[in-house]
Amino acid sequence: MSEHDLAPVIVLAPIGRDAAASVELLEHSGIAAEACSDLAALVEALTRGAAAAFIAEEALFRSDTGSLFTWVERQAAWSDLPFIVLTSRQDQPGIIGWRQRLMSGLRNVSFLERPVRTITLVSTVQATLRARRRQLELRTLLAEREHAAQELETQVANRTQELKAANAALRDQMANKALVEEKLRQAQKIEAIGQLTGGVAHDFNNLLMVISGGLEMLDRQTDPARKKRLMDGMRQAAARGSGLTRQLLAFSRRQELEPQTVDLERQIGGMRELLDRSLRGDVEVAFDFAAGLWPVEVDASELELVVLNLAVNARDAMPNGGTIRISASNTLGRGSDAAGDVIRLSISDNGTGMTREVQSRVFEPFFTTKDIGKGSGLGLAQVHGFVKQSGGTIEIDSAIGRGTTITMLLPRSTKAPAPDRHHLVDLHVERRRPSNAGSVLLVEDDEEVAALVGEMLDELGYQVIRAASAAAALGALANGRAIDVVFSDIMMPGGMNGVELAQEIHKRRGDLPILLTSGYSEAAKQAADAQGIKILRKPYELSELSEALSAVLETNKPHQKQ
Repeated sequence: MSEHDLAPVIVLAPIGRDAAASVELLEHSGIAAEACSDLAALVEALTRGAAAAFIAEEALFRSDTGSLFTWVERQAAWSDLPFIVLTSRQDQPGIIGWRQRLMSGLRNVSFLERPVRTITLVSTVQATLRARRRQLELRTLLAEREHAAQELETQVANRTQELKAANAALRDQMANKALVEEKLRQAQKIEAIGQLTGGVAHDFNNLLMVISGGLEMLDRQTDPARKKRLMDGMRQAAARGSGLTRQLLAFSRRQELEPQTVDLERQIGGMRELLDRSLRGDVEVAFDFAAGLWPVEVDASELELVVLNLAVNARDAMPNGGTIRISASNTLGRGSDAAGDVIRLSISDNGTGMTREVQSRVFEPFFTTKDIGKGSGLGLAQVHGFVKQSGGTIEIDSAIGRGTTITMLLPRSTKAPAPDRHHLVDLHVERRRPSNAGSVLLVEDDEEVAALVGEMLDELGYQVIRAASAAAALGALANGRAIDVVFSDIMMPGGMNGVELAQEIHKRRGDLPILLTSGYSEAAKQAADAQGIKILRKPYELSELSEALSAVLETNKPHQKQ
């Protein structure tokens, strides 16, 4: 089903030629559109049939929208018609309150603030049409299922005297019903796979950047200490890649555990350096292990991955810093022997917390609340699978604003712990030397990628100032530091991506050159290209980085938004 097969987009924009211009623009993009004169005409057009509604805010302000809201409420169960409302920059309390009521009344609504670029308007309408198309496909599937159920009832009623024939018809109908339900499940799987591939593609692009860039840098280094630092970075990237593969295997149930008797205090306590390097400087890790802690029988490497995974999630839940507390204590079982005894291993944070809805889905494969490309959605599913395979259970306690505690209840082992312990990574990071070819503000949230790119910039003769987010980068600029060029990743956490950071820098320091890099998200790349901001695609080589930086420094002119 294409846009031409859908009902038209209804346009309500009563001022000037807004309606006619909008219809012309949409039809030029291959989207059927129809203008209406007022609110009553809009409701009438929606009743006849529409794929979406594009409404200028002034058409509804101070109008009686009761008939429109009533129409929205009376939609069929499968239908949730999308509305696009064109708003102004006015933010008086009365207007904000009215918009909130409008959002509640229209339900499925997107707001676009003037002025709107043509590409933004068209892409938003196309996205709403894709959503509407999925609703129509769902209606068809539901109708097929209902039709199958009705046929089943008819067959059973008509053939009660012919039991053998009735049973055969029943099996046929059940097969048809299962086929329809399988189609619905496949639609859900496709969406889940989309989330998975986005996160995995981003993670592996970063790992490839560290490894390919590090290999190139090794040939250029004579300093043994710097060679070791590059090798350590590549080993850690390989370890991350192995961990991601292990998560995928755990989800597919093809990963076999190698249990051994482990002293939790010694094993997890030895992760101090790894945890400190994996977390931000504003995140503190505290250990609290009870005296006489019992051993457990688990896969030691998988246990460390689980603890590291939960610690990183806790870090992401504390954007302003905080404390992660890792504690363990003994809990006696009800029986007379040790079979019911467990060790409570908890990882707690004092971060943002989770809603009840998120808690109910947090262990589902592919479910993630992180930004696009920042997580595969397999981390907590792997934690859940590890605990279950180890014969334990897992609990979660969280509340908005109070933080989160995830507790693993692992069975007590009566065996003596193994004398040695294995740790995932053992790196020593040294400070890079300053250089005199210029100052680069490097904005990159991935620690391994940032370390490698810092080495590459250092090799090219640049002095590097690191920021892990757009907000931190703006803070560095506000401190009056001497910056010659900004080099930023496009996909970043914190609500502002690299393109938006570039726009803000242009407002504050229009003469500051900016170079962006990305291995993911064509949408963000297109937005950067539209504003004339240079893009360096990941993974890149040292010569490509040098050429790209030289190009933006030579122009030394701001790329103003057209």
